[in-house]
Amino acid sequence: MPKIEANGIKFNYDISGPEKAPWITFSNSLMTNIHMWDDQVELLSDSWRVLRYDQRGHGGSEASDPPYNFDMLANDVVALWDALDVKQSVFCGLSMGGATGLSLCLNHEKRLAAFIGCDMPYQTSPEFSAMWAERIKMAGKIGIDKMAMPTAERWFVPEFTANPKNKPVIEKICSMVRTTSMLGYIGCCNALQQVAFEQLIRNIKIPTFFISGDKDPAANPKIMQPLVNSISGATLHVIENCGHISNMENPKCFNNAILEFLRRL
Repeated sequence: MPKIEANGIKFNYDISGPEKAPWITFSNSLMTNIHMWDDQVELLSDSWRVLRYDQRGHGGSEASDPPYNFDMLANDVVALWDALDVKQSVFCGLSMGGATGLSLCLNHEKRLAAFIGCDMPYQTSPEFSAMWAERIKMAGKIGIDKMAMPTAERWFVPEFTANPKNKPVIEKICSMVRTTSMLGYIGCCNALQQVAFEQLIRNIKIPTFFISGDKDPAANPKIMQPLVNSISGATLHVIENCGHISNMENPKCFNNAILEFLRRL
């Protein structure tokens, strides 16, 4: 896949779909890469110009020294758009990618046609920050490779991971986790330790749609509801019996939800 320099580093990215079609950009979660969006690319690439990229320090994108923050990660997107001559795009991000999208909404509103935020944080609590500090320590102790399977098991509901037919999805997650650089992991954990959008999200004015797995311990519908309440016109789609990586655990339901939202734009 091609790479391009933007905001001081080289980014791995992929573009598919008709050249004159409207743009939609997908942003990955922590410890994944562009391949978490494979099902969505297959869904949309006939009628949308689909851009995927690996966040800083993930997949094939370069890492810089930590710490990172979400202004930096949003500026990465804008610089990538500038380098690729993307004037405006729908932005869809999951978890860390969703928080990146909030920063874009607040600081680069004119570049966004709409925002889809999935299974995502909007405000870091002291407990949440401490959890990331512990995970950084764990990564330093055991290495990224050994975090792969525990991470995959944490991201899906137990019934999903126990079903043998879902083994390819679990293996795909583990493979993506292993592509994450230590610098990228630490830097993005630092960003997640300082998510602070609670007092700002009411200022978001673009069309906004949220998706949440109902059994996501980090971003279930109850946790995400304040986002919906604060943004005029925003709605939330709940995926039943689903964990954190909702687009891979139940791609059919996820895809139907984003198609319905995109058709309304």
